[in-house]
This record gives sequence, C-alpha cells and structure tokens, in this order.
Amino acid sequence: MVKAENIHKSFGQVQVLKGVNLEILQGKLYSIVGASGAGKTTLLQILGTLSLPNKGEVYIHGQKISDFSEKQLASFRNLQLGFVFQFHHLLPEFTALENVCIPAFIAGKTHGEAKKRALELLGYLGLENRSAHKPSELSGGEKQRVAVARALVNNPVVVMADEPSGNLDSQNRDELHELFFALRNDFGHTFIIVTHDNSFAERSDSIIHIKDGVIEK
Repeated sequence: MVKAENIHKSFGQVQVLKGVNLEILQGKLYSIVGASGAGKTTLLQILGTLSLPNKGEVYIHGQKISDFSEKQLASFRNLQLGFVFQFHHLLPEFTALENVCIPAFIAGKTHGEAKKRALELLGYLGLENRSAHKPSELSGGEKQRVAVARALVNNPVVVMADEPSGNLDSQNRDELHELFFALRNDFGHTFIIVTHDNSFAERSDSIIHIKDGVIEK
C-alpha cells in the first residue's frame, strides 16, 4: 500500500533520514518509535507527502509520488490520506460537524454527501450530540475525536498520526488508542502513528524503530 525506497532527507548540513526502506500493508496499525530527533516525524511527513525527500521514492497504492504536480499532489493527499496531529488543529469558528466536512467539501462532495458521512463518523465516535458545538465547547478528548473523524471523512487509504495522544490526559489517551484499534478492526483502516507511548506501540501490528535516521532491524 505505502512503500518507501531509499529515503534520504537533510535540513542544511543535518542528515535526518539516511536511506530508509519501508513497506506498509493494508489494514494494519504501525507505530513509529525512537528517541527525539531520530527522524520519526520527518519520515511520517514524507510518507504523508507533506514533505519531499532529497533522494528516494514514495509509492502509495502503486502511484509514484514524485510523478505528481503540486496541484495533483494536493488533491491526492486530500482524497487518499488522513492526518491527526498532537494538537487537533480544528478551525475555531466552525462547529464539529463543519470541521469534519471541510476535506469532503475540498474534494467536491455535495453538502448533503459531506454532512451524511460526517454525521455517521461522529455517531460512531460517540459525538452525535456534540456535532453543533464549536471547539471551544468541547473537551480535549472530544476535539481529538473530531480530528479523527475529519481525517476519515474522505475514506482515505491510510491515516497518519503524529503523537495524537500527546496532549491528552491518561483517560482520554487510552480512549483514543482504543478508538484506533476499533477503527482498524471494524473498518480495516490502515494507521501509521508516531508515538512515545510504549504500551500502545507494543499492541501495534508492527513497530518501526528509528535510530539516527535509519530503521533498526
């Protein structure tokens, strides 16, 4: 599904990734772990097409990312990839429902199609009674679940998350982790998650250990 070949990435004189090779299979949950500065977030950004490597290729569903124009890549990213970050990045002026609908609107879905899909997701996530609330009226855990719904609204081939529970208390952290496993089990979603939570990583289908810019075998 997602394949990285000989990925190198540098920032100035600092070489962050040094020839990473990786293959992600459909319907699995992967954790990326490693010390701070090991290259976890950089790798996730490259796999998610948010950053381009200096050398190497990324393939998603057999499509070579470097073949896309900037406009094509933006459309591909919106339709095929979902993102959840440590901070929810919800737009404060919009309701939970409206925030979830935004990627669907960008993809050209009608208001009715987007709303139906968003309400289905919010219902599954236990937020059916919070859809009309703005982010300021939601708890931290609720905001992050809205962010998960937004990531899923276009039914992406893979969801990528960067420390998604890092800003949550222990109860909301555990609930979010259980949600990821439920989504994998119930709908076959594929997840690639950067995490410092060892207990969560140990439950993953596969752990990707990064050290000094390379994947440890």
